[in-house]
Amino acid sequence: QEPSNKRVRPLARVTSLANLISPVRNGAVRRFGQTIQSFALRSDSKSPSCAQKSCSRSAAPTPPKRRNSVLWSEMLDVNMKESLSTKEIKRQEAIYEMSRGEQDLIEDLKLARKAYHDPMLKLSIMSEEELTHIFGDLDSYIPLHEDLLASLGEATKPDGTVEQIGPILVKWLPRLHAYKGYCSNQLAAKALLDQKKQDRRVQDFLQRCLESPFSRKLDLWSFLDIPRSRLVKYPLLLKEILRHTPKDHPDIQILEEAISIIQGVLSDINLKKGESECQYYIDKLEYLDEKQKDPRIEGSKALLCHGELKNKNGHKLYVFLFQDILVLTRPVTRNERQAYQVYRQPIPVQELLLEDLQDGDVKMGGSFRGAFGNSDKAKNIFRVRFQDPSPGQSHTLQANDVFHKQQWVNCIRTA
Repeated sequence: QEPSNKRVRPLARVTSLANLISPVRNGAVRRFGQTIQSFALRSDSKSPSCAQKSCSRSAAPTPPKRRNSVLWSEMLDVNMKESLSTKEIKRQEAIYEMSRGEQDLIEDLKLARKAYHDPMLKLSIMSEEELTHIFGDLDSYIPLHEDLLASLGEATKPDGTVEQIGPILVKWLPRLHAYKGYCSNQLAAKALLDQKKQDRRVQDFLQRCLESPFSRKLDLWSFLDIPRSRLVKYPLLLKEILRHTPKDHPDIQILEEAISIIQGVLSDINLKKGESECQYYIDKLEYLDEKQKDPRIEGSKALLCHGELKNKNGHKLYVFLFQDILVLTRPVTRNERQAYQVYRQPIPVQELLLEDLQDGDVKMGGSFRGAFGNSDKAKNIFRVRFQDPSPGQSHTLQANDVFHKQQWVNCIRTA
């Protein structure tokens, strides 16, 4: 699903490639486990990152320009069209769409290097180390996609049709595991890019690129996100080819195998990316007291959800629910980098008690219902505390709205 330019604050889950974005300052709950198909990462899109103050407001207001696309059937002569069934034409259209998409991808990967990486390096707008961190080994994937394009070309007959595509895909799709490292690094890459955008030289360069025809009104992150965007399309493309393939065609079973392969690849990438993202936030935690350190934090492999909440005094907290422990933090900035100072004692989920409070049960400030007028009633609140009252830890937390409160409550209950 390609994103629009509308600025909204949706819920976003995060174990998948879905939310490879820098930490945000809004109240959106981020949750792990969502399928890769729902990823939306462009900084001018529906991504929660758009709620950041750092989101560029200078982006061009016009929507991204799409490439001129030609249907496969438009390239056929009249006699050829008449010799093929409607179903076969649709099948060939789907195969051609996959081939054309590979060509577009290769062009954009080359463009990312030529128009962004190399000029910024040459002009010393960013250091080589910074560019390597942001771009990763993006252009190393060009030969991978060129190989698929070459195989499709060899399988295309003089009349423009492809008889069998299944064997090509079954052989090629496992190679997409190569994207594990790139996708795992995207959260850190996006955070560094957002930080560098505060530099006027970087900002000016990226704005000039955005206004140039080659960018098609897409910002740099859109180009860096191209592999993710392409990965989510493969299952859809394969299912579309399968849908228009006759039941007696030799491709039927092989295409079903190919769909199973790509789903396995995406699942592995999601898992690796989830572990990487979890570690990214663990590394940004700061402890004021050695007693706050808990081996369950360092040993976490999954971050179930995280986002901004307010405590009963109205102070903003950033809360992390790891697989075995809930950690409340205060966002801080260290040398222009985001960090999270652990607030009070982390609560292991096995020792955690959750109370779903009704609107008006407490006033933000700690006063109980009845002491103030209706205008002071707190909404969208819940409480977390140790089951054993001896630690004396209890936190009344407020979400942005009823939707995000419910997401938090559900996520904690599930844990």
